[in-house]
Amino acid sequence: MSISVQEVKTSSELRKFIQLPWKIYKGNPNWVPPLILDVKTKLNPRKNPYFEHSQAKYFLAEKDGNVAGRITATVNNNHNKANSENIGFFGFFECINDRKVSEALFTAAANYLKGQGVDGIRGPANFTSNDEWALLIDAFDQPPALMMPYNHEYYIDLIEDFGFRKSMDLYAYWMNKHHITERVVRAAELIKKRTKITVRPINIRDFDNEVARIREVYNAAWQQNWGFVPMTEHEFTHTAKDLKMIVNPEILLIAENGDRPVGFSMALPDANQAIKYANGRLFPFGLFKIMRQMKKIKSVRVLTMGVIKEFRKRGIDAVFYYETFKRGTKLGFNEGEFSWVLEINEDMKKAAENLGAKIYKRYRLYDYYFK
Repeated sequence: MSISVQEVKTSSELRKFIQLPWKIYKGNPNWVPPLILDVKTKLNPRKNPYFEHSQAKYFLAEKDGNVAGRITATVNNNHNKANSENIGFFGFFECINDRKVSEALFTAAANYLKGQGVDGIRGPANFTSNDEWALLIDAFDQPPALMMPYNHEYYIDLIEDFGFRKSMDLYAYWMNKHHITERVVRAAELIKKRTKITVRPINIRDFDNEVARIREVYNAAWQQNWGFVPMTEHEFTHTAKDLKMIVNPEILLIAENGDRPVGFSMALPDANQAIKYANGRLFPFGLFKIMRQMKKIKSVRVLTMGVIKEFRKRGIDAVFYYETFKRGTKLGFNEGEFSWVLEINEDMKKAAENLGAKIYKRYRLYDYYFK
């Protein structure tokens, strides 16, 4: 048995890197194949604005001449500046159920990151908290929501056997329209009156300006959250452009105090339910399949929600939850996922639980510090 790990340098090696998950998850009905074009863009330093401030290396593992695993190692310079840390990240981790293969991959990532002068590794992170982040640690019998990770259960052992330990857990909450009680409705309406807050959907005709308003609130609202990294203008507009094609403006909400934006909430139709039918390819028929299936989606994912510091603890997060479901049910969305929520974010957890939402999935970030 021979195991080798090499850095991805050629287009052929990159193709193998991108296509490996189709081998790893073959026959798994819960895995949602990513769009290959999106993965190529994310990994391309000329197209992904992440690489304007950070760098990464990609590695492939082979066992007996066959591709058996992959990993990325990256130093997110903006993360380290914002969080006063000196840490690297691993991501895009996929591996057969073989401890020797995973050990070789983690060793390659660790050796590269040691050379960059960081103190350890955190992950999985593909590449930032605004991408797929963390490892699924339960509910393996359910497919992931839009932009959420999915992995085999044995990945937990592969990661922990190398010496990684828990850094932080993230929760995904689930609820349906039947959880909205009259008490919740009355409370939400009372909060809006008491705080003099109005909640409105974005103006899609003024999309660029709305994106600028949201970015300002986003970076201010999340500033003190664990692991948060402010998005650059290019990163934010790049992400907004990607999501625009699936945005339903009625459930992408801005909270205002007068004319001042003080919070926002982004909910999107769970496009994973449509994307899976494309099997990674938009052409020649994938795009048509996605568009046809999008009309059938009945659930949403609330990706992010934030309120600037001086307006927190006034119930605005609960109003966002309420407004999302009130507007969403009118559009035919009957249920949804709120994800992710940090295990230490008591305000957001309480707001979700007061509406009747329940934790139904957990994800974990791991740390490994060099000796």
